[in-house]
This record gives sequence, C-alpha cells and structure tokens, in this order.
Amino acid sequence: MSRGVVTEGRGRVAVVGSGPNGLTAAALLARDGWQVDVYEKNSHPGGAAASSDLLGGGTVVDLGAAGHPFGVASPAFHDLDLTSHGLRWVNAEFPMAHPLPGRPAALLHQDLDNTAFDLGRDAVRWRAVHQGLVRHIDENLANLLAPILRWPAHPVRLAGFGPVAAAPASWITGGLFQEEPARALFAGSAAHAITPLQRPLTGAFGALFGALAMTRGWPVAEGGSQAIIDALIDVLTEHGGAVHTGHEVKDLRDVGAADAVVLNLTPAQVLRLRGPAIEALRSTTRSRLGRWRYGMGAHKVDYLLDGPVPWTDPRVGDAATVHVVGSSDELIQAESLASAGRMPDRPFVMVGQQQAADPTRVVDSGQGRTVVWTYAHVPHGYTEPRQGLVTSMIEAQIERFAPGFRDRIVDRVATTPADLERWNPNLIGGDIAGGAMTGLQSLLRPGLTASPHRLPQRSAHRSGPCLYLASSSTPPGAGVHGMPGYWAARAVLDDFGRDERG
Repeated sequence: MSRGVVTEGRGRVAVVGSGPNGLTAAALLARDGWQVDVYEKNSHPGGAAASSDLLGGGTVVDLGAAGHPFGVASPAFHDLDLTSHGLRWVNAEFPMAHPLPGRPAALLHQDLDNTAFDLGRDAVRWRAVHQGLVRHIDENLANLLAPILRWPAHPVRLAGFGPVAAAPASWITGGLFQEEPARALFAGSAAHAITPLQRPLTGAFGALFGALAMTRGWPVAEGGSQAIIDALIDVLTEHGGAVHTGHEVKDLRDVGAADAVVLNLTPAQVLRLRGPAIEALRSTTRSRLGRWRYGMGAHKVDYLLDGPVPWTDPRVGDAATVHVVGSSDELIQAESLASAGRMPDRPFVMVGQQQAADPTRVVDSGQGRTVVWTYAHVPHGYTEPRQGLVTSMIEAQIERFAPGFRDRIVDRVATTPADLERWNPNLIGGDIAGGAMTGLQSLLRPGLTASPHRLPQRSAHRSGPCLYLASSSTPPGAGVHGMPGYWAARAVLDDFGRDERG
C-alpha cells in the first residue's frame, strides 16, 4: 500500500461522506498538512449526526444520533480539541431511566455509589460487574476503541473485562442480578448493541454503557448533535480543508486526482461505486465486503408536545435517555422477535429527552413546548402493513408509563427504515449501526483482516488512489466518537509517512 513519503504539500485526500467518521479523518489529515476535500450527497453536512428544525421554527431535532456517551469520552475528539471549537457537552440529572411496571423506575446515576445504593440486594454484584471499568475507564476505552486484532494498550484491563464482555447479557441479567431494577438497567444498556441479548458479547455493551454513564454521563451536545459536526468542520477548514455538499459520488473519478480516498460508507455501498480504483480491489477484499450482514432497523418518531412527558415516576423526566419497554424479560423478547424478522407488539423504544439537559432545544416563548426524540427497534427493512402502525406502538409503550402522553402531542414526524436509508444511504434497511453487531462481526469489522481500515487493491494497480474505509462498519463500530475515522487517518499516515514539521 505504501507509496513513500509525500514531502512538499503532503498530498491530496478525498473523503466521501461528511458524517462524524469522515470528518474526523478529514480534520486529522488536514491538520497533518494534507489537502483535504470532503464530498457529501446531501445539501447539509453531518450524516447521521445532523440536526434541524424538523418540528418547526424554534425547535432543534437530532435527525439521527442524540445521546453521546462515547462522544464525550472519545480520544479522537479530545485529540482534535473540539470543545475549543464550540462544542459543549451537557448532562441531565440522570443519564438513563428505565420505567418499570407497577414500581418506581430504575435510575442510572452519574456515579457508581448512588447507582449501586438504589439497587438494594444487587448493589454488591452491580459494583463487581462495573467497578473495574469505572475505576480505569480511560485505559479500558483505549483497549475497546481500537481494532481488535492488535496487542491491547492495557492487556491486564482487557483480561479483567473479558468474562463479563464475552457473556450474553441475558445470562448476566438472569443469573447474576436478583431484582428487576438491576436487570432492567443492565439489559437496557446492552440493548444498544441492537441484537438479541442471548448472543455472546452483549454483556460488553451492558457493562460498558453503564460504566460510561457512571463516569462521563450520557451527554447531549448543546444546540443539537450538529454542534459536533460544526466543530469538526471548524477544525477542518482551519487547516485549509473544504466540504462540498450536494455532491453525490457514484464514481471515484468524480472526486478528481487524489493520493488517497477515505470512504465513510458501509460495505454494500463501497461495492456499488465505480471507477478503476474500485475495479482494482482484490477479490478477497470484494468477497469479505460482500459477506457483510446488516442488522435490525430503527423506526424513528419525533414529537412536539405542549408540555413535559407526564411520567408516572416524575424522576424519569430528569433523564436524558429513557428505555421504554417494561421488564427485562419483555426487552429480551422484543429484541429477539425483531432480530428474527417479526415485529413485536411491544417493541423496545428509546426515548431521548435532550431538553432535560439542553433547554436550547426549544425557543419556548412561554408555551411550555417539549421536543421528544424516539425510535423503536424493528426488523431489518421493516415495512408497516398499515401506515402509522409503529408510531401507535411507540405511543402505546410510552402511555404505559406516562398516561396522557398522547393528549400532549402537538405534532409528530415519523421516519421509517426506508426513509432513514433515503436520507442517509449508510442506514441500510434502517440499520443505524453500519452492520449487524452479532457474533464475530461485532469484533471483526468488516471481516477477518489485520488492516480493517484499508481496502487492499491488486498489486498491478498503481495509477489511482489508495482506498480506506472509515465507517461504523470498521472498528470500533457504531457511535458518534469518530474513532473509525481516527484509525483510517492513522492508516493513511502510516502508509504515506507523517508530516514532521510539527
């Protein structure tokens, strides 16, 4: 892959896709002295981290990602010093709440002690599962936010995490915790894997998401997730880079001459591209990308209310994220059905109450309006047998724990899996994780390779750009943290040499 050290002027990199991973790679490379151009299909940059006034003037709605436990902890975002470029993380009182039938909600606090205290008989076991991660969160993140087929930065920490990480979350909730609050908190965190909780490695999600909440919180970006994008673009343009919106790339020749092309795309989209550089991909690379599997979808509904959500347990209103499904057993069943292609009657519903942390989400004018962000996990590519079915299911789930919710709805906008994919082609079938997080695919992204961020080409190919992959289909996977872009940029710098000018 190496083409030697580029000296004067470094070289030119084209980045396809302006999501957080593409922009992270672009910003890092521009800072290193490369000429960087980012190409975005939509008229607005940001990919699945964009925001808009979807519910009318004076509202801010996150069109995709909303809560950012990995964003606030991201080594890439810290390296780029995004908080010096206008980004501000804000937390609600509780990172997460899980309403429970017939009893007070389970609450995830921003520290281990208070969370464990609330869990009664499960306090000791909750500590045992999480305290190693909590006490050494940065060392654990250095291990977990890196490609798996490399020597870990902190092997002792990884070994300590291994037994919990490898286990199915359902084993931990059913075999370790004794009471429903601890089970629900752990299972709800594990459900961010968007895969059945009986699968191995889902325990890693349950423990890690909980540990992040109890160290950094699950913050939102003040002013909307778009603020993350704006900060990345500010770094990029400060170093001479540019973003070209309304520029869909179907043929890599459309980006002009470049030494390297970084693709913020999933494998299916890479294989749809045209041009000599794509035609030169090795057959083994094509086969690996062609075997990529996509997972469950999301059906999103955003609401404008005439007041706060009327939760039965009012403390739930002080949580930035709410998991609405009922008991841990109901959650496990819902995820299993959706993964198997069957729409559950009571789906797992994620509710974002960004306004609890960030009042700027609504210019209120004294009207008491509230913006609420929701999505349900649904089968991959799910098509409703009748329009509005999933919306009614989401509202029924919320009504279970917030009677009168429907009466507060002023406006709603539903976004189906097909709508999500039309808006952002990375969200194939509504899959917001860039590919199923099941089995080895949750670790070996995008397949078995020691260089997951490179797209190897036949050795005879010498005239075109080297290709790199920087989407959530590469390690460390989904989430707004920029780490796939970070590792793709590292691969470019390793292949071409680094700028030693400081």
